[in-house]
Amino acid sequence: MLEYPKYSIVIPAYNERLRIIATLDAVVACVRREHWDAEVIVVNDGSTDETADLVRDFIRNAPEVHLMENPSNRGKGYSVRNGIVHAQGNIVMFTDADLSAPIDEADRLFAAIEKDGADIAIGSRWLATSRQTHRQPLYRQFFGRCFNALTRMVMRLPYADTQCGFKAFTRDAAQTVFQLQTIERWGFDPEILFIARKRHFKVKEVPVSWAHDARSRISYLRDGLQMLKELAIVRWNALLGRYGKDITEVDRPELHS
Repeated sequence: MLEYPKYSIVIPAYNERLRIIATLDAVVACVRREHWDAEVIVVNDGSTDETADLVRDFIRNAPEVHLMENPSNRGKGYSVRNGIVHAQGNIVMFTDADLSAPIDEADRLFAAIEKDGADIAIGSRWLATSRQTHRQPLYRQFFGRCFNALTRMVMRLPYADTQCGFKAFTRDAAQTVFQLQTIERWGFDPEILFIARKRHFKVKEVPVSWAHDARSRISYLRDGLQMLKELAIVRWNALLGRYGKDITEVDRPELHS
């Protein structure tokens, strides 16, 4: 009988050659220091740089790490879904490749699930702003808050921060939510939270330390307009009943380095 890891940590990556090794160093060091029974899954989203080769080299000395390859560049939402649906852990989380929330903060998400009984734990930058060690420029804070407020209103989500790329799920919640997810790019976060509420999962918002990375690729004009379109798609999906489908759990495959 196969023994599966307790935790799965999914890291979507697109053209991350400048920081993927530092990120994996930090994640693996934390896994070993905290004695987590964990696998780390890097999902390469069709990178055109050396990201995949760097991960393969890293794996030689880090059996905890595995590499998944998307068929092409499909977007962050697709990458997170691909990694999480095929993860083996009983608790599955994803984190951004820039580690804006330090990986040791994952303990706070795990505790919300294991001790507080949440099905889903989501990191929040806004519940305790004093924990922000490097804040965004004011214009990014403004647009981020505006988008979050609009998202909460349109999607009827009660969370202070829907977009933080630091979320954890029980296996059951992960399998259900991500198999129903349809948005493949930046706007997937509100959709998975909408689905979670639709399926009556208990979601707990957890304040986490967070530092803005100036190399962030998101454009509040271009991507913001796309996200507004995707909010409309989610509401349309809900009207069509697409989030009420029965789900069959994906078998836990053995990942190969």
